[in-house]
Amino acid sequence: MKIVFNTDQIHLHGGIEKVMATKANYFAALPNVQVIIVTTDQQNLPPRYRLDSRITLIDVGVNYERTKSYFSLTNIKKAVKHFRKQKALFKTLKPDAIISPNFNFDHYWLPFIKGHSLLIKERHNSRFFEEKARKTASFLKKIKYQLLDWTEAHYDHIVVLNKDEAAYVKTRNAVVIPNPIETSTLWADINQKQVIAAGRISPVKNFGDLVKAWQQVQEEFPDWQLHIYGEDYLGTKAILEAEVMQKKMENNIHFKGSVSNMLEVMTGYSIYAMSSKTECFPMVLLEAMSVGLPIISYDCPNGPRNIIDNGEDGYLVRYNNVENLATELKSLMRNTNERARLQANAKKNVQRFTTEMVMKQWEELLNLPHV
Repeated sequence: MKIVFNTDQIHLHGGIEKVMATKANYFAALPNVQVIIVTTDQQNLPPRYRLDSRITLIDVGVNYERTKSYFSLTNIKKAVKHFRKQKALFKTLKPDAIISPNFNFDHYWLPFIKGHSLLIKERHNSRFFEEKARKTASFLKKIKYQLLDWTEAHYDHIVVLNKDEAAYVKTRNAVVIPNPIETSTLWADINQKQVIAAGRISPVKNFGDLVKAWQQVQEEFPDWQLHIYGEDYLGTKAILEAEVMQKKMENNIHFKGSVSNMLEVMTGYSIYAMSSKTECFPMVLLEAMSVGLPIISYDCPNGPRNIIDNGEDGYLVRYNNVENLATELKSLMRNTNERARLQANAKKNVQRFTTEMVMKQWEELLNLPHV
């Protein structure tokens, strides 16, 4: 069987890139399975995550101008090039299955150039806010949503990461398969006076609420530290750093940049904190649980509640409530025994999402023989 992963790039840090590498490596190790990753914007850069040597990499060299609108003249011309090269490539490759894990121009034409391939779209972002926007959409936006739904009806499957997101698929072809996580023998040191948060430093991650909460936290715990990991996005980091300086918390809050060994880094912390506006199925929570790191997270739509067993391996706090976030952080920081209990449960509960468990669902979806 020939499986094509169709995406923009595999050189950046990110949940989509990490999960795709895990799945591609799993498939490549199966007998009689050939895996190909087709990219549009790789720009001769190496893959960010380890890939099995049996995987073939093909870049069609479109290289969209990401600082410009998709509908700029420059990118429209590139989209035409993309369509032609991709159509010719798929005609040559004749894949049995095409898996597309992100949203690109080709979302709208893949169903019509796939040939006889099984075509699967993965949704890695929550459609919670889109669902709300549909209810008050203008006439033109309603036409846009209708076009989107019509296109997605021509996919064989729309894979969503949790049952809440399945409700946003209008085309009755939704399949729920969560992200996988590889098991880890590492354990977080829950006696450290440090809290970790991670993710692209962008508005949707809402680290600003975590900074506000920490202003209350450090009044009682001045010897504790908050470390935030991730790449800057559109200058968001500078805004947060200015807020930290203004509130005189620069000795307690530190931005640590991106790392390639997140699991090892997580072992130096006692608590993982998440204050996102929305999350679909955040890999970072699975990583935290895999090393037994207790979690405090906003109950944001819709990922955390589908990962965290509230009160058992972490705590879900009221959405967009800084006061509640600070209160729960302080409560867990006071109680080492509670952190130990959550740690043990996290290590056990994360087994629901192991690579072996999740990839069996993918094998069934692709009608692969079990080995």
